[in-house]
Amino acid sequence: MKKLFAACVLFCLSLPALAADAHSVQFKTQGDFQYIRDSLESAIEGKGLKINHTNLIAGMLERTGKDLGATKQVFTHGEQFEFCSAALSRTMMEADPHAISMCPYIISVYAMPGDPAIYLSYRKPGPTENPALQKAFDDIEKLLTEIIQDAL
Repeated sequence: MKKLFAACVLFCLSLPALAADAHSVQFKTQGDFQYIRDSLESAIEGKGLKINHTNLIAGMLERTGKDLGATKQVFTHGEQFEFCSAALSRTMMEADPHAISMCPYIISVYAMPGDPAIYLSYRKPGPTENPALQKAFDDIEKLLTEIIQDAL
């Protein structure tokens, strides 16, 4: 029985944690930041999607913090990948042209001082009463979750 319990604990610890709040969904894992970052990039491209831009958020905060007199280090590493799915974005914007603000999609990968975890997250589309738009949002969230799961 102890061996079964120990095996279950080890299995559960190897799975990334999933958390969500009103504005984002976060996955938590352990490992080498560069490896996880590169795995995320490969997972996005593996879905046939083109990364439009990579935002170097940790570096930007480090540079601008000095000018602002800020001394707190927010991230040890932090990047965002911007990309889009032509098919999903078209469906979303046909349902509601104002949903243009939800494009491009962004997945962030980051680490914080004093925390050994690596986080991957995306912004959560808000609720809508438009059924076609809600379906598009659900499909986009499914894609983003699949990409993160592939990366992990």
